[in-house]
Amino acid sequence: MNESKVLKFVDKFKFLFTKFGVDYKTMRSILQIKLIMDGRRVPTVINNHKNNEEGQGNKFFKSLVSYFLLGIVLAILMIPKFNTMYQMTVFFGITMFMLITTLISDFSSVLLDLRDKNIIFTKPVDSKTINAAKITHILIYMFCVTTALTGLSLLVSLRHGVTFFLILFFEIILIDIFMIAIIAALYTFILKFFDGEKLKDIINYVQIILSIFLAVGYQLMGRLFSIVDINVAFNPKWWQYLIPPAWFAAPFEMILNNNYSSFILILSSMAIIMPIVSIVIYINLIPTFERNLQKLNNNSNFTNKKRRSISESIANLICFNKIEKTFYKFTCNIIKNEREFKLKIYPSLGFAIIFPFIFLFNSISREMSLSEWINHLSSTKYYFNIYFCAFASSTVIMMIKYSEKYKGAWIYKVAPIKEISPIFKGTIKACLVKLIIPIYIVDAIIFSWIFGIKILPHLIIVFLNIILYVILCFKSFNKALPFSKQFQATQDGEGLTNFLLVIGLGILVGVHYGLTNLGFNVYLYMGILIIGVIILWKNSFNISLDSLN
Repeated sequence: MNESKVLKFVDKFKFLFTKFGVDYKTMRSILQIKLIMDGRRVPTVINNHKNNEEGQGNKFFKSLVSYFLLGIVLAILMIPKFNTMYQMTVFFGITMFMLITTLISDFSSVLLDLRDKNIIFTKPVDSKTINAAKITHILIYMFCVTTALTGLSLLVSLRHGVTFFLILFFEIILIDIFMIAIIAALYTFILKFFDGEKLKDIINYVQIILSIFLAVGYQLMGRLFSIVDINVAFNPKWWQYLIPPAWFAAPFEMILNNNYSSFILILSSMAIIMPIVSIVIYINLIPTFERNLQKLNNNSNFTNKKRRSISESIANLICFNKIEKTFYKFTCNIIKNEREFKLKIYPSLGFAIIFPFIFLFNSISREMSLSEWINHLSSTKYYFNIYFCAFASSTVIMMIKYSEKYKGAWIYKVAPIKEISPIFKGTIKACLVKLIIPIYIVDAIIFSWIFGIKILPHLIIVFLNIILYVILCFKSFNKALPFSKQFQATQDGEGLTNFLLVIGLGILVGVHYGLTNLGFNVYLYMGILIIGVIILWKNSFNISLDSLN
């Protein structure tokens, strides 16, 4: 599928556009440009692929492959036959979550496009033609993403009968309408009370959440094949009126199971009424929405003074000279404000939080209750799974040399800096304090609750090993001044290094685990690690400018 095939399909509806007074030739040209620009923009689901692979073809249509793989998960939910209301509520819950996160992360560039106002409105093109191009663009985008996500589910649904298929088909259309209206209303609300900077932050965080969800989804995909012989009952509750997936599940229960209770009838009516009401509200909000779009060009620089004072206190505590403190603050600002950097780093941090528990949950037995499982864990050494939170460290250290504002690196040449070791020390300390240590603390608190306070000495050893691993990562990767390289520069040469570092982390884990089994004094080992970390820290940053890339 490509732009030309899409446009040829749209050509079949030329008469319809012409009937409504649209200049079809101009609209088609605008639409063609929009589709080309879509192809050059890297969607979130392939944002971390190698750039030399991304350079070929339309990136948007390539991203549909990733959506199709997620669609396999939804199709699996269509295979078993059990409680219809429960089954379809789960199906629509996952579908709506995937649609709304996908649309916010990638569809925002379509809905929040200011180029029409800034460029096309200055040309002799009427607003009806411009709006027709925008609406058609939105419909194409929605059709492609929705088909990739739910197309396979529609085919699988035929095993439940043609009626089931038809209900599902029409409800997917209603859900698309509902999702568009919800997203537009959300953007309108945000832009009414906040500036464009806040909206961009929200979009960025949703992109990060989507990236994490995709990775976790791929990990759990295979486990869904065990969904067989499920025996569940659906009990009506008043709060289910507030759950949109339940609205769209209700028509299946009503039509296929002849359930005409007042509860099911109300939910079924909401599946039709709410999308219609939402799209009517959206149409009425269009003037306000278009007017507030101009706020996307307004950015506030408000800084929380309390947060700034805390950051200042930490810098004074852990940094020992002015240059180190300066680059600590500089790195903190980059981490906080640079969206592209956050989009590259934060998914890895999300995995660092989740992965220790994913592997922990592998020990769950169906015969155990939650309390029995936790009691069982407390007598094991599964707390070593916390080391999985260290995997993100290599990504963080590898990425500190990249920035979307890399051209500002000229400041290094004019700044009166004689030694570069304080630059790297300040940068690494900021990464530890802002990114790596908070992840470790979250996991450590939860592990302490599960395994008990007895693992505290081991958690301290894990922390020291993470610091040691961060230093090893810095020594191993190609070195460049912080944030001085372009993101488009590929990291192909560092893939082997990253792999070897993972093996190195495994060795650190193996030593810790082995010494524990041998009864080695845990506090003696802790002291050895402290000395090792101090020595490595003092000697790892003595780098000459000539050795930098």
